Amino acid sequence: MTTFQRARNEEQRAVRRQAILATAAEMLTEMPVSDVSLNELSRRVGLAKSNVLKYFESREAVLLELSGSELAAWVDDLAAGVAKLPADAPLAERAGLLVDVMVGSLCARPVLCDLISTQASVLERNISAETALAFKRGAGVSYTRMIEIVTIALPEIGREGAMRFIPPASLLAGAVWTHAHPTPALLAAFDADPALAPLRMEFEPALRDQLTTLLTGVLPR
Repeated sequence: MTTFQRARNEEQRAVRRQAILATAAEMLTEMPVSDVSLNELSRRVGLAKSNVLKYFESREAVLLELSGSELAAWVDDLAAGVAKLPADAPLAERAGLLVDVMVGSLCARPVLCDLISTQASVLERNISAETALAFKRGAGVSYTRMIEIVTIALPEIGREGAMRFIPPASLLAGAVWTHAHPTPALLAAFDADPALAPLRMEFEPALRDQLTTLLTGVLPR
């Protein structure tokens, strides 16, 4: 835990904000979004809860800013992966490789996946219009980059095809993550009855199947 003196200038305030974000990010490596409380965040960062709220209007505002940063970093991962794809491979092969890059890079960022899965139901609530606007503008920049990256990988589908693929792909990633990480009660139910095994979802194969199906519908025939 870090103990801070009172911030007296903008540079010191920026340090506090980054400390709060870094602490929240560390907590998310230990626990799901649902378990991250403002009280525990305040304790770990070494600030009173009232002081944390001077930098972020709510717990959700902290996590939403983290979500934007994680998304931007993942888009960098996606761009790096797509840059390695063989441009002269057949369309179907490149589509499969694109899905592989997307799934692999998302699996490497479990914190982002958890944040995506709670965005609409948790993170975008209990925030001001100003916070929402800042987040959506940042997300819009990431979205534009994703469109460009997918179009580079699959120029045959064009910008319109990429725009039909990316938004539902993001929704699928969040939904599959949620179902692939059931509560302890559901895990106990699966263990108690082997007949329920078909209902249990594994994130990587399930997301790969769903994205492949979605992208196949966008490819030109």
